[in-house]
Amino acid sequence: MVERIDLRPVARASFRLVKKETPSVSSPPDELSFEDILARLSSVVDQLEQGDLPLERSLAFFEEGISLSRLGSRRLDQAEARIEQLMADEDGISTRPLPDEDTE
Repeated sequence: MVERIDLRPVARASFRLVKKETPSVSSPPDELSFEDILARLSSVVDQLEQGDLPLERSLAFFEEGISLSRLGSRRLDQAEARIEQLMADEDGISTRPLPDEDTE
């Protein structure tokens, strides 16, 4: 006789791994804030660091992490470009050193 195994706890645990509090990477890029990207990326890293995922799940999380990392990098590049535009003057980019904490 074959022993029956109750898979409901496993299914619930798998659902918790997949459940996301932030928008998924498949959401349109303009729906993901930079903070959402960081939160989801942190969640992906946590899952991978546990080291108990099957290979295919690990690869899926890794792919999502790479995608999130690239999206976050693009967002930072866009922010940097906006800052450079705001700081531009007739002679080019205007920069100045940050004030020292000792002088304030």
